[in-house]
Amino acid sequence: MTEFRADLHCHSTYSDGSLSPLELIQLAIKKGLQGLSITDHDTIGAYPEAIVYGQQHHVTVIPGIEFSASHNGKPVHILGYAFDLNSPSIRALCNNHKTRRQQRNQAMMDRLAALEMPIDNADLPTTITGGTIGRPHIASAMMKRGYVTSVQEAFKKYLREGGAAYVPGSRITIEETIQAIHDAKGLAVIAHPHLVADEQTITYLFNMPFDGIEAYYCLFPLDRCQRWLKAAQKRDWFITGGSDFHGDVKPNIPLGASWTPEATFQRLCDHHKQVNERRDPHLS
Repeated sequence: MTEFRADLHCHSTYSDGSLSPLELIQLAIKKGLQGLSITDHDTIGAYPEAIVYGQQHHVTVIPGIEFSASHNGKPVHILGYAFDLNSPSIRALCNNHKTRRQQRNQAMMDRLAALEMPIDNADLPTTITGGTIGRPHIASAMMKRGYVTSVQEAFKKYLREGGAAYVPGSRITIEETIQAIHDAKGLAVIAHPHLVADEQTITYLFNMPFDGIEAYYCLFPLDRCQRWLKAAQKRDWFITGGSDFHGDVKPNIPLGASWTPEATFQRLCDHHKQVNERRDPHLS
């Protein structure tokens, strides 16, 4: 019998992935995944089309999203799952992030112009209805203009933290983010704690009202997961896993590189079913 696997961390063209939501589901089928959550940055544009398409092809898709937050100037990423897609709190937070990203994008394009590598809004995609424009799109525009030979080069030299054109941008707090997810009847999860280098930030996260933690992440070996597994057990948090698949943007990370087991995925599915049953009809 094939082991059940659900990848709960991947990105589509609605944020910074290279595959459409439908292409992601098709790839999930090829990979033998039975469950999926598309966790685009600050947008739920991939839904509910993806849920319907998944049902038609026997892949269960639950709502997911990845939000950027901050603690004492340190970036933290938070995953939200199984929330009400019609929730005003989620939509409001997405809109706040959209405004933040637009301001940040313009500031980075201003820096690129000062480096004699001008990029304007006409170079960025305009077909991402409900999606988010971010650094990968700026990197693609740089490549098309011939400033760099690859997206990876654009990030390494200019767009990554510490790069010549990098702008940190304003951040929304961890507390605000968790509250918005909970207001939407969703579950809040610490994303890839493996990447949080600051111990004070980790201690702070461990004392916040999260519901779960992404202990299995990307291509990290199992021995790098033990700390997060122990933290989850101590706090009675559920444990998720995901690849953080982006497609061509991160070509070395395959979909399904890390996954969530069946029991946890079923718990999320049950939670989402209950959320839908309790939804206020006036919000539909």
